[in-house]
Amino acid sequence: MAISGLGSHSISLFCYVIFATFLHKGAAQTISVQGQNLVTNNVSVVEGETAIISCRVKNNDDSVIQLLNPNRQTIYFRDVRPLKDSRFQLVNFSDNELLVSLSNVSLSDEGRYVCQLYTDPPQEAYADITVLVPPGNPILESREEIVSEGNETEITCTAMGSKPASTIKWMKGDQPLQGEATVEELYDRMFTVTSRLRLTVSKEDDGVAVICIIDHPAVKDFQAQKYLEVQYKPEVQIVVEFPEGLTREGENLELTCKAKGKPQPHQINWLKVDDDFPSHAVITGSDLFIENLNKSYNGTYRCVASNLVGEAYDDYILYVYDSRADGAPQKIDHAVIGGIVAVVVFAMLCLLIVLGRYFARHKGTYFTHEAKGADDAADADTAIINAEGGHNNSDDKKEYYI
Repeated sequence: MAISGLGSHSISLFCYVIFATFLHKGAAQTISVQGQNLVTNNVSVVEGETAIISCRVKNNDDSVIQLLNPNRQTIYFRDVRPLKDSRFQLVNFSDNELLVSLSNVSLSDEGRYVCQLYTDPPQEAYADITVLVPPGNPILESREEIVSEGNETEITCTAMGSKPASTIKWMKGDQPLQGEATVEELYDRMFTVTSRLRLTVSKEDDGVAVICIIDHPAVKDFQAQKYLEVQYKPEVQIVVEFPEGLTREGENLELTCKAKGKPQPHQINWLKVDDDFPSHAVITGSDLFIENLNKSYNGTYRCVASNLVGEAYDDYILYVYDSRADGAPQKIDHAVIGGIVAVVVFAMLCLLIVLGRYFARHKGTYFTHEAKGADDAADADTAIINAEGGHNNSDDKKEYYI
């Protein structure tokens, strides 16, 4: 009587369910068959999104296709949905395919879904649905907001409640860094990951971004960043405002001390190293002015700047030139001077040797001519007379009287 009260569509559905239940009991007792005729795919889906479950038949002989959930409840029998879960919707049905969508996926939907083909014996293929849960927004915290140069700081990044566990990477600017991660397992295979980064900062790190990057299959480009704030001691430079060239006697000197740091230097002092300041030197803030220079002002003038981190200085060496000095002072190359002196001494020695030989040669010639004729003398007296110039002839000297 209950059956007679049903419409034709209800009777067909009722018959399908009875038939599916009968075959399902028989299939539970069978073993898997070699050379499956069914093809399906595993699915990974982000929580809250839609999964597509596919059952495809290579060669169908008009056998019935059925899709079961992990609890082996029938979701679709051919194109009919006995399961009262409206999130399952038929996408496509034919003799060779049963395509079903599951919307608003939750963790409870994860598991192994079964495609059944009612052949003799029945065949099965499995589609594993993995539900991905993205982590919450990364939480970035630092041990201190402001760090002094040379000190170590610690920054932590936390990715909460994800499935599977997230991986955390670090970057400082464009430089990768290595953190230390800890993983905490929560309920339903959920995980919270915390990574700690320790780094020693320098003044160059001031204003540089430290980036925490979350790597997870459910999200892309998920990151948080923090800009480092680094305090550092001053950088000091003395600039000569006047004069542009040499510092000459009688002229004026004006120096400016430029100092920058973080925080900005709160104190700038001028001093003369190992000596007293000139009595009429004028200091106005970071400027030093000395008029009417003279050589007694020569020395090293130092500008010292300080802030909360430390102090630094720069030196200016003053050398006062004569008022008529022109151009830059020339450096004396002692090696060149020594070489020149050596060449001059060598040339003088050579000249002395040449002159000595010349005089020695001419002196020998004189003696030779003086003794000329001695060899032909008949006796010693004659030889002496000839050696003395041959003055034996009274004709050599003639005197005339008028």
